Amino acid sequence: MVDAVPLLVRSAGVKNYLYYWISSLRRAAGEDVVDTFPALGELPRLQHDASIAGQWRTAFGLGSLALANYTPLAVFDWAAGGASVFHASNLVRHPPKRMRLTTTLHDMTSWLMPELHPHANLRADRAFADLLRKADGIIAVSASTRDDAVRALGIPEERIAVIHSGVAEAFFSTGAGAVEEVRGRYGLERPFVLFIGTVEPRKNLDGLMDAWEALPAGIREEFDLVLAGPMGWASRETAARVRSQRYLGYVPEADLAPLTAAATVFAYPSLYEGFGFPVAQAMAAGVPVVTSNVSSLPEVAGDSALLVDPGSLQELRDALVRLLTSPGLRADLTARGIARAQRFRWETCAAQSWDFFGKFR
Repeated sequence: MVDAVPLLVRSAGVKNYLYYWISSLRRAAGEDVVDTFPALGELPRLQHDASIAGQWRTAFGLGSLALANYTPLAVFDWAAGGASVFHASNLVRHPPKRMRLTTTLHDMTSWLMPELHPHANLRADRAFADLLRKADGIIAVSASTRDDAVRALGIPEERIAVIHSGVAEAFFSTGAGAVEEVRGRYGLERPFVLFIGTVEPRKNLDGLMDAWEALPAGIREEFDLVLAGPMGWASRETAARVRSQRYLGYVPEADLAPLTAAATVFAYPSLYEGFGFPVAQAMAAGVPVVTSNVSSLPEVAGDSALLVDPGSLQELRDALVRLLTSPGLRADLTARGIARAQRFRWETCAAQSWDFFGKFR
């Protein structure tokens, strides 16, 4: 049984992972083999800013989670029925006791860079650490994340399986018509550099905007900088700077692939990523990428992107200049990125995950 409660709340990367992972697991193993809590049949359309389920099912799921976390009631033991494995999310505080426990670890930012998170995030992740230590097995979405967990939490490496996340099929096969429609709807008339992600300190948007402002005037007259993603816990100053740019705010899931494919360059100078969905998605969409040389990002990008020190304005600025002034370099990185992205298919992730669960069934 997979804990699907994160599908009932506002979320970005974790919700994206869980939605496509459950769907792919069910295609690999069969609909009746992979149950969810709360019970969800065929998953409705993915929404990041709201629950994917109806009002009643959402209330039931969130209420049941509260009972499980804050009362002695063995809610998950009752709900899991005859399941042999319970795969918990980071929202679970008291997992069931009569079945094997597994979970997915998405990143270690709270432990490595606590100054980048609000106190509520830190409290939640500290509680999740207790569940990680109890788990019979853990899926880490990158080797970088696994290594950080071993070092920071002391979890034995043999209990952690590295299984890379996947990229939705839409990013591999966006049609020209969808790209033009999105360009028109968002008023994107000029070629542009794109960033997609929650506006929070970890994403280093101030660094990106500083590098953009340091570009030669001629480049900034030819290209736009476009920022997309929900407003998170950025400082008031950063939020104001972001809103002063071409800021699209939250972009629905259906628009993400064509918006990404419309970009001339994708820029993602994050300070830390457990996997880095936007980088893998941009490569799949055939967009050349400049990203950071830290955490999991080199593991995902390989030699298919320009890697820079996210703390160096000069490196980020120079990488943007190189890409924006060299069609040949862009074409080379596009071809490399498309090939690299083939490693990050949800079918591959599901097959490896099913093998992982086979150890506990």
